[in-house]
Amino acid sequence: MSSELTYHTPAEIDEIYARLTATFRAGTTRPLVYRRRQLLQLARMLQTHHTAFEDAILADLNRPRIETTVAEVAHVITSALNAAENFEGWATPQPCPTEEAWRSGWNATVYKEPKGVVLLISPWNYPLVLTLNPLIGALAAGCPAVLKPSELAPAFAQLLADLLPRYLDPAAYAVVKGAVPETTHVFGLRWAHILYTGNSTVGRIVAGAAAKHLTPVTLELGGKSAVVIADDPRLDLDVAARRILHGKIQNAGQLCVSPDYVLVPRGRVRAFVEGVKKAYAQFWPEGDDPLSGRNPVSRIINAQHHARLVGLLERTKGTVVVGGEVDGDRSIAPTVLTDVQEDDVLMNEEIFGPILPIVAVDDMDHAIRVIDSKPTPLVIYLFTTENALKEKFLQETRSGQLVLNDVVMQLCVHEMPFGGQGESGCKWTFDTFTHLRGSINVPPAQEPHLLGRYRPYTDDKYEAACAPGRIRIPDA
Repeated sequence: MSSELTYHTPAEIDEIYARLTATFRAGTTRPLVYRRRQLLQLARMLQTHHTAFEDAILADLNRPRIETTVAEVAHVITSALNAAENFEGWATPQPCPTEEAWRSGWNATVYKEPKGVVLLISPWNYPLVLTLNPLIGALAAGCPAVLKPSELAPAFAQLLADLLPRYLDPAAYAVVKGAVPETTHVFGLRWAHILYTGNSTVGRIVAGAAAKHLTPVTLELGGKSAVVIADDPRLDLDVAARRILHGKIQNAGQLCVSPDYVLVPRGRVRAFVEGVKKAYAQFWPEGDDPLSGRNPVSRIINAQHHARLVGLLERTKGTVVVGGEVDGDRSIAPTVLTDVQEDDVLMNEEIFGPILPIVAVDDMDHAIRVIDSKPTPLVIYLFTTENALKEKFLQETRSGQLVLNDVVMQLCVHEMPFGGQGESGCKWTFDTFTHLRGSINVPPAQEPHLLGRYRPYTDDKYEAACAPGRIRIPDA
């Protein structure tokens, strides 16, 4: 499959923007029957070209087909069909009950209206799901959308640009192909909402560009997602180690919710490492290996990112206990290290690669202090059988999500919002692109009850106006 990607010119981008804006102003995307058709067409596109999308992501990332199918193609088909089945309920106007009797007849209602033309900027690591899941929200909300996939996944971006206008209304949905100059041009346009998935450095640029037009913006930015192993004798460390290693090797650790480091009680480090070694041997039996075997791990996206990861391995003071092999400028074996201190180079920023440091801690309070010393993570993974420890982490830590006894699997739960705080950002779908438009109807028949608001003001009117503020305030 060709990975050559042709970029749009500024004039072409302006034409796309004008076309989508005219479509929204014409009301084309508002009818529910239109939205449903677009959602079903998106699912049909993925189902029909399932193998082609696998091929594209294989060309860009060398990711095993089963991982692409499970994490991206099948997942998005399911999400699109779920939205098609349920979005009419999401879009139904909601009565807004009023408390005081004098307002009860105003028919207060909240209407769910599309915001307008939205911009979806997605990364290279999981290009399909991180481009099309937000699109599902835009389709369901009735918003035209421009998709800007990463130029670092060129085979996927070109395939999407070729297929999307064959299945979705090209007057309302379009792909813009380009790199920094083209994206900079896109930022100069006025959008109803911008959703960006990626790193915090670019996230700040996106937020700054959005601020120029006071554009609402949603950021999903990843971060150092911690794994915590409880000092819990009932916890099966072999199962925990297998689940953690499996999550870490997905896309070679290039996943925003990938386990970034593991906090393990000092007395359990050795047993946990043995569990990791067992899992590694199960994933790659004797005669197979993760770099050149039958089921190699995904490639690192480019030589620059590869060099950054190799540099981390060269500078860390940790001890490699599993993996550590490097092949060329695109492949690194899954690597697990012990004896990693809190100030080690591996603990500074999100690793975003197949490197997993283990940090020994004294107790769970120590683990919480380590987590709290860093920017708020997108997710904390806690392995425990103790409900009290779950409550402790809910009360004493902050993260986008708290997941117990597994990693990455929260992405399967489309009924639950997915998002973060601070530098880990936030993200959800239908509600993101929907404006909650309030409406009331004040009947003329109520005029006798509203005469007190009109001039001339009198002492009696003033006393009546003050009465609500003189209500008795309960004791604490």
